[in-house]
Amino acid sequence: MEENGEKNVEINKEGEEGGKKNAQLPALDFSAFILSLSTSALMNLGLVENPVTKKTEKEPEVAKQTIELIALLREKTNGNLTEEEAKLMDEVLHELRLWYVKLAS
Repeated sequence: MEENGEKNVEINKEGEEGGKKNAQLPALDFSAFILSLSTSALMNLGLVENPVTKKTEKEPEVAKQTIELIALLREKTNGNLTEEEAKLMDEVLHELRLWYVKLAS
């Protein structure tokens, strides 16, 4: 199950590879990681429902910490990202910072 040189892993509901009740997960890459962090920040800003609790939760300090983590990753990976990855990070940071200022004040 390789696509573009990346491996998709099938994991069953018990979190084990293989098995009969598998759910195919998308390939992991840096952009998916950044989007995952972004979604976490949006959840903590109260903009996205928590998929586990099915509730909207607002924890702006946790969102701020996640935004700062993405900014740290942007700084530390400068010069090592593809053009698309760098653009994604810049856009994600811009949007999250705007939402944070709007909702945390």
